[in-house]
Amino acid sequence: MSDTNLVYAYAVLRRTPEAAAATARLRGVAGEPIHLVAPAVTSPPLAFAVGHVPPADYDDVPLQAHLDDLDWLESTVRSHHAVVAALVASGAAVLPLRLATVYRDEETARQALDTRRGYFLSLLDRLTGHVELGVKIYAAPDITPPEPDTDPAQDPVTGLGVGRAYQVIRRRRQRRNEEAWRTVAQAAARLTETAATLAADRVTHTPERGSLAGTAPGTNIGNDAYLVPKDRVTAFRTGILTAAQGVPGLRVEITGPWAPYSFALQPEPHEETAA
Repeated sequence: MSDTNLVYAYAVLRRTPEAAAATARLRGVAGEPIHLVAPAVTSPPLAFAVGHVPPADYDDVPLQAHLDDLDWLESTVRSHHAVVAALVASGAAVLPLRLATVYRDEETARQALDTRRGYFLSLLDRLTGHVELGVKIYAAPDITPPEPDTDPAQDPVTGLGVGRAYQVIRRRRQRRNEEAWRTVAQAAARLTETAATLAADRVTHTPERGSLAGTAPGTNIGNDAYLVPKDRVTAFRTGILTAAQGVPGLRVEITGPWAPYSFALQPEPHEETAA
């Protein structure tokens, strides 16, 4: 392995024999073997899970170019997440790091870890025994034409000109749509309150729009992450799905469990890459 390679950090975790064994079986974003790097201070034990990556891809200038390449970015995200997910599956408490958190060498990585030791340990203490679940709420109100037996005293259509009749029908549809949206919005608020009582913490993300929303039907009106104790994941799912039942136009999507990405504050990529 070349000494000129950069050090790519995937996660912070406590250094244990089990974590070292799990790490040794992994390969990273460049197909490189993963290992633990720890500072000289051994109590309490703390480590980065790292791999060595080529500067031709991960130094500042080429990395910025790669981040505009969607195929490269997708592949790298998947590989990065696979390492973190495998560490979580091993039973370790893990603080996932941002994509492409890169250090010049292992000594620089050790110094960064040692400098933020107290901060990282406090986060690990808080997140131990917890996972992240995502909850997306979609609104798809059912907009239907007026019923044929509508009371003629209410916006009567009979005898109106075509233009007036069209406006009456349009107003009726708009009112129905507005009522449906109010119902969904109120139900979404109740659902969010229910989720908050079942979780240890919540992070609100921006609802997805356009291509980010994928092919899911409806409009994404809620996109939150919840920190949930591992032993309450089933109760959380059941509580959310029960709260969403019977609400026309409301659909809920629950994802995870994941490593607690939304609750692990992370250093910016390349923030400590001093030679």
